[in-house]
Amino acid sequence: MGRAGHRLHLPSLAKVRDVAPGLLAPVPIVAFDPFRPPVADAATVDSLEDAARRCPPDRTVVHLCTPPHVRAAMLDRLAGLGYRKIIVEKPLAVDLVGLAAIARIRRRWGLDITVATHWLDSALTRRLRTAVAGRRFGELRGIRVVQNKPRFTRAPAPTRPRSTSRCRTPSPSPSTSPGLLRVVDASWDDLVIGDHRAPRLGRARLRLAHRTGVRTEIDSDLTSPVRERRITLDFDDGVLIGHYPCSDADHTAQLRTVRPGGEATWTAFDDDAFPAFLGRTYERYATTAPAPHGTLPLQVDAVRLLTEAKRLCAGVPEVRGVG
Repeated sequence: MGRAGHRLHLPSLAKVRDVAPGLLAPVPIVAFDPFRPPVADAATVDSLEDAARRCPPDRTVVHLCTPPHVRAAMLDRLAGLGYRKIIVEKPLAVDLVGLAAIARIRRRWGLDITVATHWLDSALTRRLRTAVAGRRFGELRGIRVVQNKPRFTRAPAPTRPRSTSRCRTPSPSPSTSPGLLRVVDASWDDLVIGDHRAPRLGRARLRLAHRTGVRTEIDSDLTSPVRERRITLDFDDGVLIGHYPCSDADHTAQLRTVRPGGEATWTAFDDDAFPAFLGRTYERYATTAPAPHGTLPLQVDAVRLLTEAKRLCAGVPEVRGVG
């Protein structure tokens, strides 16, 4: 279950039940997490095998909220128990080796994997996509993404082993397709608390070039004193500045439009993206022969981009084949 399962998935599933009571079976949600005590809003089991006995795999959706470096092994265990419909937290993998392992397991067992890409489906993202597609403000020239969220209390302890799963390079922009991008530059900083230094867990920056000529800049700071999820789209004839909700305490997005000459408009609107994402995912899984989830190729490309970004950050030279 993990923190994401407890803090995000379970509350969002409760909202889905309220909006579409017939979509989920009227039974308690089953949770398995050997590192977390039982929670009030789920029926806790002691093993995945116990979960499979309580939840028929052919009629069950699994939410896999483990860290990505153990995801392939968990997918293989779940598939062996009969589960096929699985929602996984992002990123899909931390490197190309992990991505290849997941691809093999997915093909072997015929898994229908959906990555938790709820920001792609948010109300704010839909408005931004409409602005880009409609060219109301002319051609898109640049995208700037800022994600600031203090993570001091969740940094690893000095004696705890570290792995590449904790390299916090930011994800690609929610308004673009990574398949049309290349990494121009990337960097990361350590997180420092007193005498303790957590490598690569401070700030990360990523610069991307689109085939269309658009440039994307992404900046994520885990040492920031404030929380912020901001995206700015620069057009020929205007600038759109969007603010995504920052916590589970508020689900309101904001969008400001600035025209040449300083004319500006502002609007705020509800944007509870994760329950909406889960509702659409469960509706797809409920069909007799669900179509493949459309964002899976995007998530595969995102892992490739982040792998390249981490290679640049680490100063590892690119390996090219000789033909």
